[in-house]
Amino acid sequence: MDIHQFATSLSYGDAISDEMLEIQSVLQERGFRSEIFVKLYDPRSAGHVRDYRDYKKCSAPDNVVIFHFSIGSPVSKLFFRVPDRKMMIYHNITPHEYFVDAHRILARECYKGRLEINLFVDKVDLAVGDSEFNRRELQAVGYKATGVLPILMNFSKFDRPGDPVTRSLFDNGKTTLLFVGRLIPNKKFEDIIKTYYLYKKYFNPDSQLILAGDYRGLERYFSSLQELVARLNLMDVHFSGHIDFAELLAFYQAAHVFLSMSEHEGFGVPLLEAFYMNIPVIAYSGGAVEETMNGGGVILRHKDVLRTAALIDRIQRDQALRKTIIDGQLKALQKYSRENVSRMLLEHIRKASRL
Repeated sequence: MDIHQFATSLSYGDAISDEMLEIQSVLQERGFRSEIFVKLYDPRSAGHVRDYRDYKKCSAPDNVVIFHFSIGSPVSKLFFRVPDRKMMIYHNITPHEYFVDAHRILARECYKGRLEINLFVDKVDLAVGDSEFNRRELQAVGYKATGVLPILMNFSKFDRPGDPVTRSLFDNGKTTLLFVGRLIPNKKFEDIIKTYYLYKKYFNPDSQLILAGDYRGLERYFSSLQELVARLNLMDVHFSGHIDFAELLAFYQAAHVFLSMSEHEGFGVPLLEAFYMNIPVIAYSGGAVEETMNGGGVILRHKDVLRTAALIDRIQRDQALRKTIIDGQLKALQKYSRENVSRMLLEHIRKASRL
């Protein structure tokens, strides 16, 4: 039995692409032939992929094919026609309402994507979400065989120095607030900026905010955030744009608090990355955020930017509280060990192959 993966694209450095490579690595370590078939790929990932149209040469009824669902892709049409056993991983689609004012094409595609997920109910042997939040969405639209498979991560890549230039610029003695994620409206960057404004004004003027995420394609939303910063006459707000992993690592190493105000997450990889880097995490409970955090960090049930700013100050001043939060996060992280998630992956594959 071969176990292959299908996806629309393999990018460089995003969470889903990293997971595909980790899944491939786990399967190959256990002796399976495993390749990744895509339509689009980053040139830096060329050595890891094959054109999805080549899969007809590999297809066999005893194979298991894992499809990372995404919207509007010809890859999905081929995937559902092959005779192989089929397992689909659903990473969630952001509700289209978040993009109406920022990106009408993306709003349309997200709307269509949430309709498209209904079309494949009877075409897969097993459908899994990377959170219970996502699994419930699959179940609600009629998928019979469902499960949960957290995103497979390899935290050991964080055990190295970050980019020295980035580190020298931002590890500068200032208290550093960090958020990592693409600049899209559901992540509510404006609420992070407002919280930072109050923190800097009333609690700690010697502080900075790093917003590490790509904004290409979302220039309208990015412009609105820049206008907000200017209107508040706020200094020390840094938008990174697209960065490589060494720069991201340097940001984590400089950070004192990780703040998330996102209102919709299907999982939340940066939350766990911050856990691993011993950064206290404060996060609004949007979507699968609380589930991902697994009892670690600090959950916000309601958005109150002044109270959140005060909480950041408390964590910075109270070292015992800070240690308690970090210890809890490391305990919560045990659920996501590579060994544990790999075992779950193989159990799901066995289930799909038997169905």
